Amino acid sequence: MPPVRRLPPLRALEAFVRIVRLGSAKAAANELGLSPSALSRRVGALEDFVGKRLFTRQHQAMKLTDEGQIFYAIVSPKLEELAVAVESQMEQHNVMRLYLGVPPLFAGQRLFPRLPELRKLHPRLHIDIDTGPQLEDRLGDSLDAAIVLSKVPDSAFHAVRLDHNKVYAFAARRIADELGPAPDISRLSRQTFLIQTDLPDSFDAWKVALGLEKLEPAAIDHIDSAQLIITGANQGLGIAIMHSDNFQRAGEETLVKLYDADVESPYSYWFVCRPRALESRPVRIFHDWLVNAHL
Repeated sequence: MPPVRRLPPLRALEAFVRIVRLGSAKAAANELGLSPSALSRRVGALEDFVGKRLFTRQHQAMKLTDEGQIFYAIVSPKLEELAVAVESQMEQHNVMRLYLGVPPLFAGQRLFPRLPELRKLHPRLHIDIDTGPQLEDRLGDSLDAAIVLSKVPDSAFHAVRLDHNKVYAFAARRIADELGPAPDISRLSRQTFLIQTDLPDSFDAWKVALGLEKLEPAAIDHIDSAQLIITGANQGLGIAIMHSDNFQRAGEETLVKLYDADVESPYSYWFVCRPRALESRPVRIFHDWLVNAHL
């Protein structure tokens, strides 16, 4: 049998990876229950083992060196492979469960159509879906992770931006014909606008982009479901202000985009979780798949 290669201290490797993934030595020390000096000793032991300086240390901050970046890029996937290998030897009935918060429209249009891919890659991973309100407030309690529609998530969370959106105005063809091809503030002021509750500033962004800052519509109806906004616009209940991606994925051919304007949305979909949740195998699997899936 070939000789067993000498391995680096696994606790030192764990400390190194946590610092990189959490982006902070302090956060890594808290997660591991170590003092800053104990964490530093573990990293020092790893540096002694590999014979390379992996971090620079300045004012209690630790920043990866170029060699540290290369080391992480090589070692991190191998640790993931090791975790997968160990997982494959566990009892098949040992299900991994992820409690995930998701807005209903994102779940229906973007997540569910791609979940079979994830299930094929990780058949033991099962996801409990929660489409309720205030997803961020429940992270670390009833939820492991969430996909949220937000300007910028709370800085206490690990957050990954999933898209960039445009704000469009859509209306039933009859209303679009009445309004004409160019914005007319007097005609628009007689209309009702349908605004998604989670996107309150989208209407203001649209007005500013079209030079309609003084527009005061007859009414603004706030609706907490993008799908219901589409339905309402189809029924002629008002002009829908919503993300172009949601509309295009809905495949509605009876609604018409008003005016030739691309307006950057203040909001995006984000994956969020508490930093320590990334050390959970179900969260890490879903996170890595989601980032690479480009839903």
